[in-house]
Amino acid sequence: MSDHFLVVTGGPGAGKTSLITELAHRGFHTIPESGRAIIREETQSGGDALPWADRMTYAERMLEHDLRAYSAAQALPGPVIFDRGIPDIMGYLTLCGLPVPPHIAAAAKAASYNARVFLAPFWNEIFTQDTERKQTRAEAEATCAVMRETYTALGYQITELPRADIATRANFVCAQLAN
Repeated sequence: MSDHFLVVTGGPGAGKTSLITELAHRGFHTIPESGRAIIREETQSGGDALPWADRMTYAERMLEHDLRAYSAAQALPGPVIFDRGIPDIMGYLTLCGLPVPPHIAAAAKAASYNARVFLAPFWNEIFTQDTERKQTRAEAEATCAVMRETYTALGYQITELPRADIATRANFVCAQLAN
C-alpha cells in the first residue's frame, strides 16, 4: 500500500476539486481528476468517450490516464493527494449498471493508496452543474454512496470530510495527516 498516496472521492459537486486546489496552494503534491480532462479532450476532438455517450470507453480512458498519473506520482515525495483514485472507475461502472472488467478490478487492487480515503459527502447547498458536470442531485448522491461502498469493499477506511468551507476542510485533512 502506498501510504503517501491519499484519495479524495465522493460525488460530483461536493467540493473535491476545490479542496485539492487549496491543498496544492498549501504545498501538497496533487493529481487532478482524469474525468474532466477526458471530457474536455473528447469534446474538443469530437470523440465519444464521454459519460453521456460511450461510458465503457470513457472508463477505459480514465483507467489509462489514472495509471499514467499513478506511475508518475511514484517519483513525488511526501503526501500526494489524488482527486479520485482508480477504484472510482469501478464505482462509476457500478453506478452506470455496467460490468467491471477484470482488468479494471485488478488495476484498482494493484494501485493501492493510503488506507484512509477522504470522502466528500453530497452537499446540496454547494452542488452545481456545468458543461462537464451534467449529473442531477440524485445522481450525485448515488455516486457518493457507490464510492463509499466501492472503497469500503476494497478494504479502505472512509473519513468523511466536514460540510464546511474550503479552508476548514483543508485544515481537517492536514490534521488527519498529522495523526
